Amino acid sequence: MSQKTVLTEALKRYFGFDTFKGNQEAIIGSLLDGNDVFVLMPTGGGKSLCYQLPSLLMEGTAIVISPLIALMKNQVDAMRNYSEEDGVAHFLNSSLNKSAIDRVKSDILSGKTKLLYVAPESLTKDEYVEFLKNVPISFYAVDEAHCISEWGHDFRPEYRRIRPIINEIGKRPVIALTATATPKVQHDIQKNLAMLDAKVYKSSFNRQNLYYEIRPKTANTDKEIIKFIKGMEGKSGIVYCLSRKKVEELAEMLQVNDIKALPYHAGMDVATRSANQDAFLYEKVDVIVATIAFGMGIDKPDVRFVIHYDMPKSLEGYYQETGRAGRDGGEGLCVTFYAARDLQKMEKFIQNKPVAEQEIGRQLLLETASYAESSVCRRMSLLHYFGEKYEKDNCGNCDNCLNPKKKVEAKDYLSAALETIVALKEKFKADHVIDVMKGKMTNDVKSYHHEDLELFGCEEATDAKLLNAVLRQGVIAGYIERDIENYGLLKITELGKKFLKKPVSFKIVEDNEFNDDEETEVVKSGAGCAADPELYSILKDLRKKEAKKVGLPPYVLFQDPSLEAMATTYPITIDELANIAGVGTGKAKRYGEEFVKVIKKHVEENEIDRPEDLIVRTVANKSKVKIAIIHAIDRKIPLEEIARSKGMEFSELLDDIEAIVNSGTKINLNYYIDEVLDDDQQADIFEYFKESEKGDLDEAYRELGDEYTEEEIRLVRIKFLSEMGF
Repeated sequence: MSQKTVLTEALKRYFGFDTFKGNQEAIIGSLLDGNDVFVLMPTGGGKSLCYQLPSLLMEGTAIVISPLIALMKNQVDAMRNYSEEDGVAHFLNSSLNKSAIDRVKSDILSGKTKLLYVAPESLTKDEYVEFLKNVPISFYAVDEAHCISEWGHDFRPEYRRIRPIINEIGKRPVIALTATATPKVQHDIQKNLAMLDAKVYKSSFNRQNLYYEIRPKTANTDKEIIKFIKGMEGKSGIVYCLSRKKVEELAEMLQVNDIKALPYHAGMDVATRSANQDAFLYEKVDVIVATIAFGMGIDKPDVRFVIHYDMPKSLEGYYQETGRAGRDGGEGLCVTFYAARDLQKMEKFIQNKPVAEQEIGRQLLLETASYAESSVCRRMSLLHYFGEKYEKDNCGNCDNCLNPKKKVEAKDYLSAALETIVALKEKFKADHVIDVMKGKMTNDVKSYHHEDLELFGCEEATDAKLLNAVLRQGVIAGYIERDIENYGLLKITELGKKFLKKPVSFKIVEDNEFNDDEETEVVKSGAGCAADPELYSILKDLRKKEAKKVGLPPYVLFQDPSLEAMATTYPITIDELANIAGVGTGKAKRYGEEFVKVIKKHVEENEIDRPEDLIVRTVANKSKVKIAIIHAIDRKIPLEEIARSKGMEFSELLDDIEAIVNSGTKINLNYYIDEVLDDDQQADIFEYFKESEKGDLDEAYRELGDEYTEEEIRLVRIKFLSEMGF
């Protein structure tokens, strides 16, 4: 019987499928022939079958090295469903007790177990290495292999130790699998696993059924998400956030707005995390709000939407996470909320890492920003990033293609850019190339004496965003290449050299507009964010009048976003007002009476139908975490200790304390502030906020930043709001 017939029959017998997908059959055949195999296959392409089926056909036990406990449990459950014998698949990791480990070992030694899932940390333990030396091993599978590479989006140092351990246990064929790898990452994986001669099977990264869209992050993002999910009623979706805190908050927000949602992040206890994952898989809830810890290898084919509340740190991460939508080939909507400031915050987080890691991190963030801000077809940009050419001009299934911008001729700009790259001897990144073209006297320009170049200032009058678009689209068109090995230095390709000799038409689309000005809030407050600008104006005047009565700056009563929400949802009772973000019961009772009277009168006089469906219910500000913070402050526990115990950054803790004060609870931080600032310093900052019209923090940083840190200014502002507002 031919290998093809054997494989087809086995596929039908064990998994119930009549035919293989894509490269599956060739991959499995190659592994059965004893070859090392490298598999690059997008999410939903059927990677797991590439090692599951051969494990059932080969003698011995296949070792699958996998990064997540949740992933292992999910895959083991799936394999047991395909077999009459529960012992056919097991996992070994830190979640098992001694008796469970003994049972696993017994099944392996008896020959029942064909697939053993192991975390890389467990694989390196001496007891497991010694045990596996005595086990007949069919092959090793390294799943999520991008974790090996520092250039991958989920680098894990323990993955670098896999090859030496394999050599120690006993050499057998290796199959490495990933859903996302640039050419650089692919080479890194093969080199580290000593499988440069492996058979490589690369599937197309094009997922035609996925719709990609980037939206600007604004004050109304939470509302947009709620409205979007309610429009997808009964359908499964994932919402990704970068911080655990935001995961908890957003999940709670969705729940109070009658959306069946649960949180998932690594800080939760194992039992809750596992229960929440199962609730999503078994459709007890529609939405999971998660950090990127969720979803690796989770085989749920009918996820209909993936929302990113925050732009991911890399395009690999973005591609993998969006790839969890529409795995069955059906609808898959991928919507991401982007603010340049989010990426700038991420850049701050990598500043304490080694220089090489910082450079890699910045390069990955730069690629992500380029993708988000570009007006080029999203599909084309993604495929180019992964080394694949997309031939069409318009994919018809992304925001940029459905709302195309007019193309402008950029032949002269590209010529100037290429000439500048040549003049710089191909040794600099895009930002420096643009600085030279714009004639900017930066420190780097001065230190390299690039102001002496003939081309210095050749595009002085041209907008930097346009020059950025020229460079980005010059890369996609093949005139320029980024030297990834050297952190993105720009070099000219052969095609670029031909262009310089004989320029041809080069049309580009200008980048999308995103507010990335550090001196302004990404979220613009004001009437423009309120549904009823007239009411917003009335409420601002009322706030001024009421603040004057009590001798306080207006922002101490209610801040602008709270007024915007009032002018959008029209609260006409104290209870409804208390539910507005940043108000709370205390402030509603203290200052709210005149406000609800004015709103009620405005609604009646203008015959306004209050849009109940638009009213986004907010979570009570005194949630469990906030109550715990209040109690800890009452006990005078140092703020660093509170932040550490809650798994927060110090700035996140201050966010929560500000929210507590804004919602009407008095907080006394004197015990802590007295330790960090003397009386004169406190009085200096306090006086500033007393005289400030808006109490704006950015303004305060600019005025006081030379003498005080951000944290010190925020602490005294909290003291001011607490003492003056109550």
